[in-house]
Amino acid sequence: MTSAKTARRPHHWRRDLIELAALFTAVAVADAIANLIGHQPDGPYLLVASAVALVATAAFHTWWARRHSNAPPPAGPAASDPTPVAAIGSTAATGAGSEAGAGAGSGAGAGETVLWRMRTTVRDAPGSLAALCLVLARLRIDILTLQTHPLAEGTVDEFLLRAPASLPAQELTRQISGAGGTATWIERADTHDLVDTPTRVLSLATRTALDAAELPLALRQLLGRCTIHSLPAVSITGRPTGESAPVEGVLEETVMRLRDPSGGVISVERPHLPFTPTEFARARALVELDARLGPRVPRSEDILTLPEGNEITVRRADRSDLAAARAMHDRCSPGTLGLRYHGPVGDADRYLDHLLSPRFGRTLAVQTASGKLVALGHLLWDGDETEVALLVEDDWQRRGIGSELLGRLVQLAEEAGCDSVYAVTQSRNTGMVAAMRALELPLDYQIEEGTLVITARLTSATELRSATEPTRAAQLPGATDERTAAQPTDARPAQRSEPAERARR
Repeated sequence: MTSAKTARRPHHWRRDLIELAALFTAVAVADAIANLIGHQPDGPYLLVASAVALVATAAFHTWWARRHSNAPPPAGPAASDPTPVAAIGSTAATGAGSEAGAGAGSGAGAGETVLWRMRTTVRDAPGSLAALCLVLARLRIDILTLQTHPLAEGTVDEFLLRAPASLPAQELTRQISGAGGTATWIERADTHDLVDTPTRVLSLATRTALDAAELPLALRQLLGRCTIHSLPAVSITGRPTGESAPVEGVLEETVMRLRDPSGGVISVERPHLPFTPTEFARARALVELDARLGPRVPRSEDILTLPEGNEITVRRADRSDLAAARAMHDRCSPGTLGLRYHGPVGDADRYLDHLLSPRFGRTLAVQTASGKLVALGHLLWDGDETEVALLVEDDWQRRGIGSELLGRLVQLAEEAGCDSVYAVTQSRNTGMVAAMRALELPLDYQIEEGTLVITARLTSATELRSATEPTRAAQLPGATDERTAAQPTDARPAQRSEPAERARR
């Protein structure tokens, strides 16, 4: 674009003099050449031939320029030639547009391919990344995405690669080390990793904004394979735990501690791979978003009809239902509360504030037409795995309520990406065993000193829906005893071999 100031440049008389001088000089030179050649015997013929040659040259130049200005861009390098560094950089910059199918893509050849996630540290110097790209090009590896994580010394480069299936991970690591990469980490990836980072972060922020219970899940998806614990500032018994963190959080290599907006600390551990300052900043921004939005739970209700014709409502519950949950405890028998909490019945109310907090999971409540709570179902985030827990008031047992809640909780766990769910109960609790078996999922049983741990391995969403669909009909089926029990505290799933110890805690 030409500005108005540039288009109206002032006219100078010196430019006119120069143009006239050039014109007179050209005329004088042409006249001298014409006189020199024209007085020769073949002079006129030479002048005509020169004019024809000049016209032909001008016509050829015009045709050539027009043909190449409209020509398509040149083809890329042949399959046998190394991919240029510039082409690799372009591929990395636009990795989201690359094809994800195995066997596709020029960078990995026409054979079978696999996806790898690789992270390596290089010197913060010009040419360091180019050296890595040259090695990847020589190995016929296509760079789908590239992220950089600046450090105080050096830079962490994270790649999503499509490589030939015949290339072993050890060889790739060795080649990267030879190109200057250190602390190289590599693992298999899938098509879900093709979503670019800004899109994934925005999606996780949206989920967190809609539901406070999504924060631990969002952090796990943001940071990859990691273990997340919510450490409350006050224990269930009301004593201070001493868990705290500064407002800005703490980053210690493989552990980050963030201040929980609801009190306490969110601890994130990833022993196999240290966190970078960039990942720490993203996690802290997600927690800050949760703090600014405050407590929130999606308000959705499903109205179901019991076999005898009574209507009940199934909805999400939070700490605003604390009074109604305590009233339900008062109506439950000591036997029902004992099966549920594995401890003194008088301490049952202490668990409710913890269980109803969205930070520790999701809670479903069953409410009658009069507004009275008669059942609670909890899905608790327990490190790398997920726990389910049920409590049904005595007068509402054997009506299918517990099976309905359990099916919905398992579906929530599957939607959250959990691989399994487990329940801690007592071996004499046949109602819980029957409800778990009704899910039609693979089950594992471990029993010790009367304490039973039942683990259900979740299958695909289609199989899960087909298993739980019968309980979503207008009429609930006949039910079994719903006096179920599960551990309400943060038991570590790694201690499956000690179900009695988990029940005690």
